[in-house]
Amino acid sequence: MGNMLKTTILLALLSGLLLVIGDALGGRTGLMMALVLAAVMNFGSYWFSDKIVLSMYRAQPVGPGHPLFDSVQRLVQRAGLPMPRVFVIPDASPNAFATGRDPSHAAVAATEGLLRVLSQPELDGVIAHELAHVKHRDILISSVAATVAAAIMMIARMAQFAAMFGGGRSDDREHGGNPVALLATVILAPIAAVLIQAAISRSREFAADRGGAEIAGSPYGLVEALKKIEAVARRVPLDANPATAHMFIMKPFSVRGLLGIFSTHPPTEARIKALLNLA
Repeated sequence: MGNMLKTTILLALLSGLLLVIGDALGGRTGLMMALVLAAVMNFGSYWFSDKIVLSMYRAQPVGPGHPLFDSVQRLVQRAGLPMPRVFVIPDASPNAFATGRDPSHAAVAATEGLLRVLSQPELDGVIAHELAHVKHRDILISSVAATVAAAIMMIARMAQFAAMFGGGRSDDREHGGNPVALLATVILAPIAAVLIQAAISRSREFAADRGGAEIAGSPYGLVEALKKIEAVARRVPLDANPATAHMFIMKPFSVRGLLGIFSTHPPTEARIKALLNLA
């Protein structure tokens, strides 16, 4: 199944879950209140994401003559994208991300550690991956998913308070639901929302890997970069905010075993296998 089709289906599932949980727990009024509040919060995050995240990681702008800037400038011409702003993050852990609400307002940032450990073809592979995120408008897709997931969590939280204080549904219909079913819904709906949101993020990472390989002209640079980033990051972890972890090319903290289903990034081995299949 294509990654874009998979993303569309997952977004539809997430939206359907919102409608079901909103109507079941909060009624029409609760559903609309949560959706509007979540939309306002995430629209602000989406519109100002570049300023917020770059400031959070103390990113410094760089210009022509810097190896990172020159790599980005060369690759945007291949990708057919406007030149984004380029930043370096003062951190020894190797990682990178792209942000910005659209290709005309994009920014690409990489850590000092990334520039230190990667060769030029490997750096090009990483930058091409980030430019693929920009080209695919993945910031918008992740913002939509976050908005719907946040609305589901807010409705579930509203239902918890309603149950604690003996409240009923917020519309004019009688609530005759089973308390056990209500409790199960309140607990399971946010978990389902997080699982679907994480699956959307993993799908977009696979798509960015494929798009990055096309921009760079080969998958091998990104393959070797992913190997190095994972190996070095285990010894030198990035001090990242969990709310922004999904933005990086590799999750700053490792999630293994059963908890991997909540991860915003696919396993590195699976990404490398998919890239090598392109060759």
